[in-house]
Parts: sequence; C-alpha cells; structure tokens
Amino acid sequence: MKDKTIVCRCEDVTLHQVDEAMARGHRDLESLKRYTGFGTGFCQGKQCVALCARLLVERGGDPPTRPITPRPPVRPLALADLALLVEDEG
Repeated sequence: MKDKTIVCRCEDVTLHQVDEAMARGHRDLESLKRYTGFGTGFCQGKQCVALCARLLVERGGDPPTRPITPRPPVRPLALADLALLVEDEG
C-alpha cells in the first residue's frame, strides 16, 4: 500500500518516491522538491508542501528553514492570453 500513497496529487508524487529520493541523499525540502516534482503542479504546493515537509522531518531529513522556491507562473495561463502578448506584424 505504501507504494501507492499519494503525497502530491497535482504531480502524482507517491510516498515511495519521497522515500527513494531521501535514500538518494535529498535531505532538504528544496532538493526533495526538485527531485520528485512535488509543489510544481497546479496548486503550486498549497496542498502538499506541509505534508512533504512533515514526512521529511519524520524520516530524519533537515527541518525546513524557508519555503520552497516558487516557479512562475504561479497560476495557469491560457495559450490565448500568451498569444495576445505577441504584436501582429501584418
């Protein structure tokens, strides 16, 4: 059952993946995020960062001293909105 426990729904990160990342030496929150991808989905970590931080500390990792580094865009953008940024050359 442990292999299928989801810790990040947006990116489908499992508890098993978190444990594997920690076994490979990812012992801080930012490194764990970069290896597994939690916190990079639609919710930008609003649903999973606290859980992953708790799991990290419970398993002997470094306690987080700051939040994860956000990556833009902080909310999804429609392609049509991006297309409006290009001026028509015709």
